[in-house]
Amino acid sequence: MSPQLSLRQVKTAFLDLLLPLRCLGCGCEGDLICPSCHQSLPMIRLPLCQRCGTTVSEGNLCHSCINYPLAIDGIRSVFLFQGTVRQAILHLKYRHLKAVAAPLSQLLAEYLGSHPLKGEVIIPVPLHPKRLRERGYNQASLLAKELSRLVGLPAVEDTLVRVRDALPQARTRSAIERRRNVQGAFICHRGLEGKQILLVDDVCTTGATLDACATALKASGASSVWGLTVAREMFALPPR
Repeated sequence: MSPQLSLRQVKTAFLDLLLPLRCLGCGCEGDLICPSCHQSLPMIRLPLCQRCGTTVSEGNLCHSCINYPLAIDGIRSVFLFQGTVRQAILHLKYRHLKAVAAPLSQLLAEYLGSHPLKGEVIIPVPLHPKRLRERGYNQASLLAKELSRLVGLPAVEDTLVRVRDALPQARTRSAIERRRNVQGAFICHRGLEGKQILLVDDVCTTGATLDACATALKASGASSVWGLTVAREMFALPPR
C-alpha cells in the first residue's frame, strides 16, 4: 500500500468520525440512506431471467442464457445501479466510506427474507491481492460479513481466491470480453463438497465475474452457487 493511499484512508476514516452522517441520496442528516430515499430505491421488477437475473419480456430464460448456459445456478440483484444505490456503492468502493456496507447489507438481508435463496455459506467475490493492497479492503467482504451477522450464516473468505489480475470489468467493452477477461481468474483452496454457496458482491453487470467464481466453486465440490448483489447494471448481451 502506498503512503499516499494510506494517508487518504486515515484522513477519510477521521472525517467519518467527526462529521454527522448524511444521506447519500438527498444529503439530509441522520442516515447514510434516509427513510425517504429508502422508499424510492429503484428495485428490480419482474419478470426476470431465472438464471442470470436480467429482465426479460417473455419466457423463463433470456436469449443469452439459452444459448450460453452459465455455471452459476442463479443471480439475483435487489436494485438497479442508479440514483442513491449507485452513489452508495461508489462511496463504498472508491471513497473508503466503509460504513455504508451496513445499510446495504441490511437491504440484502431484507431481500433474502422475502426472496429466499439456497445457501449455507456466504462467500464474497475476492479481489486480486494487488488490488486489495491498493484499495485497502474488499467491499464484497464487508458486505458478506455484515450479511452473515444479520442472517446467521457463516461468511468464509479464505476459500475462493483470485489468482489472475485481469483488466477491471468496467473497462471492457462487451459481454463477451467480460467473460474472457475473468475466465480462469479464480480458484478454491479447499474442498466444498456438497455445500450450498451464497456468493456476494456489490454490483452485477453481465454476471461474468459471478459465473467465473461459480465455476471455481463447483470444481471444488459445491452443490449449488447462487449470486446475490446489491445492484444490477443492465447490460444488453448480444445473441449467440
